[in-house]
Amino acid sequence: MASHARPLSKKEIRQENERVILEAAEKVFAEAGFGGATIQLIADVAGLPKANLHYYFPTKESLYRRVVQNIFSVWLEAADVFDQASGPAEGIGAYIDAKMEISRRHPAGSKVWASEVMHRAPVIQDYLETTLTEWTEGRMQVIQRWIDQGRMDPIDPRHLLYMLWATTQHYADFGHQIETLNDGQPLSDAQWAAAKETVKSIILKGIGAR
Repeated sequence: MASHARPLSKKEIRQENERVILEAAEKVFAEAGFGGATIQLIADVAGLPKANLHYYFPTKESLYRRVVQNIFSVWLEAADVFDQASGPAEGIGAYIDAKMEISRRHPAGSKVWASEVMHRAPVIQDYLETTLTEWTEGRMQVIQRWIDQGRMDPIDPRHLLYMLWATTQHYADFGHQIETLNDGQPLSDAQWAAAKETVKSIILKGIGAR
């Protein structure tokens, strides 16, 4: 007797619709920016009626903020390695691995963030002034503690973080350029592994991680 999949609950249907909408919105915002994106275009990419989008996200801004918050939440999870690591080689090395993997798997989200910030964050400035500021201060304290313990060279923690972001997110924000220079092909698994090891080697040696 053939088995039948049980019907999805209302909660599961809502979660799936939200996932589809957010995936489509991330793609459209990355390509068109906040100003160029429309709810209709996002609905078309999601394959859902426009009314469905308005049910879950009443305004384009509410949908945009959710996309930005999602990518930042992924970045926050990647940074958990700072708090759990015994030292800079482990912590910063794992952070580079995680951020590079996010650039590989969530390139559109990174592009949305980069575009927003380059336009002086007209929609999420409050987010930068609160959540991002608090997160940055916390990670700087961890790095400073490693410096005080003699585990790495005395460098400015803030600029180390800027360098880590710039380097790892380059692989998402400038993915087309990287593919062009790679004979028009996305990086293979082996090339991604080599990229991670190269970035870790240069940065960890540069900060004298011990």
